[in-house]
Amino acid sequence: MDIRDIHTPVMLERCIELLAPALESEGAVFVDATLGMGGHSEAFLTRFPGLRLIGLDRDQDALRIAGERLAPFGDRVTLVHTVYDGIAEAVRGAGVDRVDGILFDLGVSSLQLDVADRGFAYSQDAPLDMRMDQTTGPTAADVLATYGEGDLRRIFERYGEEKLAGRYARAIIAARAEEPVDRSGRLVEILIAATPYSAQRSGHPAKRVFQALRIEVNRELSVLEHAIPAALGTLRVGGRIVVLAYQSLEDRLVKREFAQASASTAPKGLPVELPEHAPRFRLLVKGAELATDEERERNPRATPVRLRAAERLREENA
Repeated sequence: MDIRDIHTPVMLERCIELLAPALESEGAVFVDATLGMGGHSEAFLTRFPGLRLIGLDRDQDALRIAGERLAPFGDRVTLVHTVYDGIAEAVRGAGVDRVDGILFDLGVSSLQLDVADRGFAYSQDAPLDMRMDQTTGPTAADVLATYGEGDLRRIFERYGEEKLAGRYARAIIAARAEEPVDRSGRLVEILIAATPYSAQRSGHPAKRVFQALRIEVNRELSVLEHAIPAALGTLRVGGRIVVLAYQSLEDRLVKREFAQASASTAPKGLPVELPEHAPRFRLLVKGAELATDEERERNPRATPVRLRAAERLREENA
């Protein structure tokens, strides 16, 4: 199957529309901080012939696939194996001081969801890996084998916003005393057995637990907390950033960082705002934009997306 049939980029035209004013000049630099299979990047490189891409991803399978897909663009493309909180180092390593546009398409990719042996999907039995970078770090199976009941409950509550977190944590502790919980099918069985029938009607019992495990294994929120300020710091004046978030924890973090960057730092009661207190960024959309009904019907993975965007107005000390 052609890679373009597997992966449909989310809100592609809206991302292009928002970033276009910063990318139309010859030699503009665009950072795709979550390269994935390169769908967004391919479209940007095609639409803007003078554009240079720096593509980041922690997943080496994604980098390989994107590298093949983007090969026709030659030396306009630089791919970097890194987590996206390493954006500033990656940009410097590519010989660039400031960039013109940045895109974050957060969450788990189509590649990771659709390849069964990665363990991301609760609908397919597979080893519980869940690492976006399979070269480093503990797996989801390691988390389930070593975390205590309190820690499991904490991550299910915090990262999955799971109301039955304590119940699920106890069930996993009891089950692993009999045999390792190292496959997604086994974990799903445990969670279903621990879920009251009335609660099963509100969605699959494994959905929030799998989300929480994925976030814990990949340190997604702590990485994002560092990545957004680092990304804002790499933008030139007039540069723009777009972030696509798929769950509320990510979106709240992005909203907070954008709000801080776009706020005046002038003390209350100051009659005139001095230039050094003026906002460094302006928001390009009001609140968080959603995908259109048409796109949701065409691409179900766009259903939960929340888009936020901002433009740099001035340097830190200007």
